[in-house]
Formats: sequence, structure tokens, C-alpha cells
Amino acid sequence: MTAAEQTFDPATLDLITPEHYEQNGYPHPEWTWLRRHDPVFWYDRSNVDPFWAITKHADIIAIGKQPELFLNAPRLAVFTNDLPPPPEGQSRHLLNMDPPDHNRYRRISSGWFTPRAIRAMDGNIERVTREVLDAAAEKEEGDFVRDISAKITIAVIAEMLGVPRPDWDLLFRWTNEIIAPQDPEFQHGATPTETIERSRIELFTYFHDLATRRRSQPSDDIVSVIANAQMNDEPLPPVELLSYFFLLVVAGNETTRNAMTGGMLALLDHPDEWEKLRHDPARLDGAVEEIVRWTTPVIQFARTATRDTELRGKTIRTGQSVCLFYGSGNRDDEVFQDPFTFRIDREPNPHIGFGMGEHVCLGAHLARLELRHAFGQLRARLERCELSGPVARVRSSFVGGIKRAPMRWRIAPAHAATS
Repeated sequence: MTAAEQTFDPATLDLITPEHYEQNGYPHPEWTWLRRHDPVFWYDRSNVDPFWAITKHADIIAIGKQPELFLNAPRLAVFTNDLPPPPEGQSRHLLNMDPPDHNRYRRISSGWFTPRAIRAMDGNIERVTREVLDAAAEKEEGDFVRDISAKITIAVIAEMLGVPRPDWDLLFRWTNEIIAPQDPEFQHGATPTETIERSRIELFTYFHDLATRRRSQPSDDIVSVIANAQMNDEPLPPVELLSYFFLLVVAGNETTRNAMTGGMLALLDHPDEWEKLRHDPARLDGAVEEIVRWTTPVIQFARTATRDTELRGKTIRTGQSVCLFYGSGNRDDEVFQDPFTFRIDREPNPHIGFGMGEHVCLGAHLARLELRHAFGQLRARLERCELSGPVARVRSSFVGGIKRAPMRWRIAPAHAATS
């Protein structure tokens, strides 16, 4: 049965339970039903504070572009009740800031993420990707996540931050535990709240020490820029300073890692598209955009209404939350022809995989370049690839993480292929 053919009881459909995403992947059948029958849907269940589920592409964009009407604070995303938000004031970063603070804080590091700045990193990202694939080529079986996608994305953000190589595995562990604290594999016997707090404290302590060193001995890295930044002629307050690093570490590798892994899985599932890409490097940019649309690594963010407003005949009251389901918007058949078809030459492709408005992903240009190098080199070097075991997804309804993708592969030496 396809997503378009299924029907659901609105009283029982599940949009937010982490186990549902872990076991079934994205709820595309439920989202499809909602887009057609109730695109502004009041979701009220015992395991979560109620919210309006927004599933149409146009509505997600409209809400995302009205920061004065729909605030990012205080509810960053929708989580079940076993993962309460951190106490107010303990975590304040770009994702949960609103204008004018958001704009001022974003400008601190935005120079590192402009198209020009990212182009200057092209050689480094090409080198990192080549080195990772060289290591993977030494064996014929492995985990695409740990051996390829995580290694590329962690190396890129670690070098930008100035984190020494021996500490790169820390970034990987912190990211997993912060993004998916409800996943038993990352809890190590702790509760979800204890898991995320432990990792957050470790990360804050690490970057407090690194920032202190960069204040006395600045280097050519983002940590030096943020550590020495000022707001109103004063250094950044401690919470905002450390939360900035928190965001860059987590967002700087998790979403691109999952797009890269999900993109490889999509190409394995659609061998005709893989062959198109292998034989025509001109399709690479289109493939990257379709991979981002198809995978949509961030499942949802929330906004809070500042006043009563109408949307598709529903009244959203002041203080109520709306939940923007980006993966649903990227399958909207009013925007995308054959939205459930993976097609690397899709044109146009107005996906919202990087968000929109003032909160469009700061690292979108970086993510595109990492994906372009990864699939550019894979299309040239990957002679054989197939799954060798089940794919394991993280237990999260916030980010569509893939924690394992076991594969058998044959990767040619770099000198035998060009990207």
C-alpha cells in the first residue's frame, strides 16, 4: 500500500513518539493523510504537550517567514514528556533565539559560512573526503556511518573549530547523546534527561577551556572568533558563548552525516539514478538537492504563536505551539511532481530541507559542499556497494538519524578515479 492509499483515525495516528521513527522511519503515510484531510491538525496526546501539526509546504514556509508572529522560544521542537526542556537560561543559542538577538548573534560567525568562505574550504573538504575513502578502501565491508559519513562531517567541523584530532571522537559521542538521548544505545544506563545533561556539561567544560586558550592565543578557527566576539562592547555571556559551541558541534555534523548516509541508501534503492550519477558528473548538484529533499534530516521544529491567528480555517491561539514537519512539506504533491519518486534531475526542487526565513540553516552552503565532494568522489571510486545488514535508525522524533548502515563495498584507489 502506498502512502497516498492509507487512511488513519485522527484520534490515534502517531506523529511524535520516538520509537515510531526508530522502527518505521518517517511517518510519510500519516503526513500524506494529514496534508489531504487536516493540514493544520490539533495533536493532543497524553505523552506530549499539545501542538498544531503543520504538514503543508506553503504553511511551513509562511510560518517560518513570520518570526514576529511565531517565536522560536521557548519551545525549540516538540519532544515527548520523558525529555523535558532544559531549565530556562541554561541553553540559549541561534535555534531558540528571536530577532533582534538572533540576527546579532548569527553575524558573529556568519562570515565563516558565506559562499565565498565555503569555496575557500573546497580543497580541505576534498582532502578530508579522499582520506576517509582511502581508509574505507582498505577493507571490503564496514558501516557507512562510522567509516564514511561521520568521519567526513566530524573532520570538517572539527578542523573549522580547531579541535585537535585526538578529541574528534568526543564530538561524535556528544552529538549522538544530545540529539538522541531517548535512544537506549546512547544512554549508558541514564535517563534521557541525565544523558543530555551529562553530555552538555562535558561539551561546555571542554569548550570553556578551549575558548579560554583562544582568548590568550587566537588561532584561525571559529572558536577564536566566538571566544573573542563582543556584544554591546562586552564578551559574550557564558551561557550564550558555550551554547554557540554546542550548536556548531551538533548541527555542524549530525544533519549532514544523516543526509550523506540517507543519500547513499537512496541511491542503492534507486540503481538507475546511481547509474545516471556515475556516468554524468554534471548531475551532481541536482543529486545533492534531491538527497536533501528526500532525506530531510531535521524532522521538525516548533514555533509559539504571539497572538491569535487563522490558518486554513483553524484558530491558533496565543501561546500555542505549531510543529513544522519539514519532511512532510518535502513530499507535498502541490509543490513536487511525483514527490515519492527519487530523481536526481528533479527541476525545480524548492525543498525546505535547510529551513527558511531568518532561520535558514547557517551551514547550508557547507553541507552542500560536503555532500558534493562525498558523492562526487563516491561516483568516481565506488565500484560496488550493497547493504550487508539491517539499517538502524536512532530513537528520535527530532532528527532523522541513522546510527548504522552496514555495507559491502569496493572502493578504487584515488589515483584510479577522478571526482
